[in-house]
Amino acid sequence: MEERDKKIAAAALMVFAGGVIGAGLALLFAPQSGSRTRKDIFRYAKKTRNRTDEAVDDLAANVSNLVETIGEKTEDLLEKGKDVAGDARKDLIRLIEEGASKLEKFRTILKRV
Repeated sequence: MEERDKKIAAAALMVFAGGVIGAGLALLFAPQSGSRTRKDIFRYAKKTRNRTDEAVDDLAANVSNLVETIGEKTEDLLEKGKDVAGDARKDLIRLIEEGASKLEKFRTILKRV
């Protein structure tokens, strides 16, 4: 879980850094009044935060679904493995019993000779 949290935090940090860089570039290339610029920065930061929150939520949901799917597949494989092992055990017991029966018949024949 720690690695997942680190990846989410890294993604959020990258999005935030991109937003800061974009805001800085906007200041350099589109000069306007200070109040207008502050409003634009605030609006852009709010949009960036909302997009970041959505991206983090989507990423967390996808990771959660992936973990759940892997867990289900693992349970299915474990059940199939148990079934195969049970079948193999039954076959082995049957073969041992058949061998014991044939061995007993062979002993009976040898005793007569």
